[in-house]
Amino acid sequence: MGIYDIKVIKRENLQDKEVSLSEYQGKVMLIVNTATGCGLTPQYEALEKLYRKYQSVDFTILDFPCNQFMEQAKGNDEEISSFCTLKYDTTFPRFKKIDVNGENESPLYTFLKNAIEERDDKGFSFKNLLLSFTSKINGKSGKKSDIKWNFEKFLVDKEGNVVKRFAPTVTPEEIESEIVKLLMV
Repeated sequence: MGIYDIKVIKRENLQDKEVSLSEYQGKVMLIVNTATGCGLTPQYEALEKLYRKYQSVDFTILDFPCNQFMEQAKGNDEEISSFCTLKYDTTFPRFKKIDVNGENESPLYTFLKNAIEERDDKGFSFKNLLLSFTSKINGKSGKKSDIKWNFEKFLVDKEGNVVKRFAPTVTPEEIESEIVKLLMV
């Protein structure tokens, strides 16, 4: 099974619609688990800049809200969409709120984590150590493959290969050169 075989629930025009990720075949994808009440939430602004800059050359961002980390994605899907649109003017595809770890984990995140375990966290930092610790106290297994926090990012090439995984503290600006490399291939 590949990434294009996975189906997810897309939030579009205030309605939920099941879609296959095959809709994004031939595009470079940046898949992000997000939250609206997190210290990293301002990353939405930089994500939107990337999306607008490269969407015309086969790039997309897939936004998967997740409430597993200190309940920082409170509200229903409509409230989350309204917040993102009004506060950050986001236009990239947003999906229904999901779990990224544990027994109710989305099949997409099972696939992503199995495809690439090691994160590019731009070196050791106290912030990354804190994220690892807080993920454990938030009921996560502490497995190396677990999503540690909101705004962990997976970069997928045009053929559907997961090529890189970025820690939550890696900013969209720091990822841009990696996206450009994949778009040029």
